[in-house]
Amino acid sequence: MLFSTPTLAITFPMIDPVIVEVGSIAIRWYALSYIIGILLGWWFIGKFDNKMPKVFSKRAYDDFIIWAVIGIMIGGRAGYVLFYNLDFYLEYPIEILAIWKGGMSFHGGLIGSAISMLIMCKLYKIKFLPTIDLVAAIAPIGIFFGRIANFINAELYGRITNQPWGIIFPGEAFARHPSQIYEAILEGVVLFLIMLYFIYKKDMRKRAGTLTGIFLIGYSIFRGFIEIFREPDTQLGFIFLEVTMGQILSIPMFLLGLYLILRGKKKSASA
Repeated sequence: MLFSTPTLAITFPMIDPVIVEVGSIAIRWYALSYIIGILLGWWFIGKFDNKMPKVFSKRAYDDFIIWAVIGIMIGGRAGYVLFYNLDFYLEYPIEILAIWKGGMSFHGGLIGSAISMLIMCKLYKIKFLPTIDLVAAIAPIGIFFGRIANFINAELYGRITNQPWGIIFPGEAFARHPSQIYEAILEGVVLFLIMLYFIYKKDMRKRAGTLTGIFLIGYSIFRGFIEIFREPDTQLGFIFLEVTMGQILSIPMFLLGLYLILRGKKKSASA
């Protein structure tokens, strides 16, 4: 198919990825998005936990941010290194630490968060499944701000398009789908509204793990759909046919989510 830049294509608004710089210290939109997402998520968890059977002890709630940051940052970076660009980082291992350049995997962050929450639950003697249900409910907030940061960084953009809302990103000759915005809307806003609906259903918190299952299925469906419009990572391309790594990694998410929902339903029926 031949593509031409549509007359109404939008030129990417040049946004400096650095908000403010003082000497060698720079505050970037990328880092700020993670900070805002985690703080907002922490606030919402407090609201959700107070309205339902309480999960967190005061100490666990106060320390939640520490554990969340550890899980997200280590897991997200490790996931990107292992799933998306292993050959490069084997050659330049010091670059693994250069998080400010981008390169975080949601799927890796998800695994890292689950591990950090499991450790936290063991140490603070709180239940694991109800805890990750709360974390799943607020996860779309972080996803939203993360995708907005991807847009500001002009990374992870979409495939070439003739649509009038296509954006001409820096260094590109053709307009592309703003797939970061698609993800911010579907995986962030829409999925958060879905989670809000279910978290306030009267009997939902009695089915431990069900909210997590709903999140996993919702995310995997939205991510799999958006990958149709998102440009595959240059170093990977399509894994086979036109299937991307993001779609492949979403399959076990979907299956785990389905298992958790069926498990919760079974537990509820036998209670």
